[in-house]
Amino acid sequence: MTELSEDYQRNDVYAAMCPCRDMLDLLANKWSALAIGALEDGPQRTGELKRRLEGISTKVLSQTLKKLEDHGLLIRTIYPEVPARVEYELTQLGLGAAQPLKQLRSWVEHNVGTH
Repeated sequence: MTELSEDYQRNDVYAAMCPCRDMLDLLANKWSALAIGALEDGPQRTGELKRRLEGISTKVLSQTLKKLEDHGLLIRTIYPEVPARVEYELTQLGLGAAQPLKQLRSWVEHNVGTH
């Protein structure tokens, strides 16, 4: 992480220069929230995730998984098989993010179209 000025030593998502805004932006993304939810049940391969996340393109799925990995929310494991098998799994940080995202998904499913 880069050196922060004194003004931004504490996390405040309302502050323009707060580094936690990147994480908020990532978690507020539809595909990120859905990918994290799909991984709550355990490790999955790319094809399994693509089938579960109906409507996502291969490119967007790859970009989303890479961003989640870069932010420490999931780990990517490559198994030395032929052909190589790749699985994605939530980290402890990802499992922590999964809980409020699950509540948000549930709220959306129960409230969209009710008014």
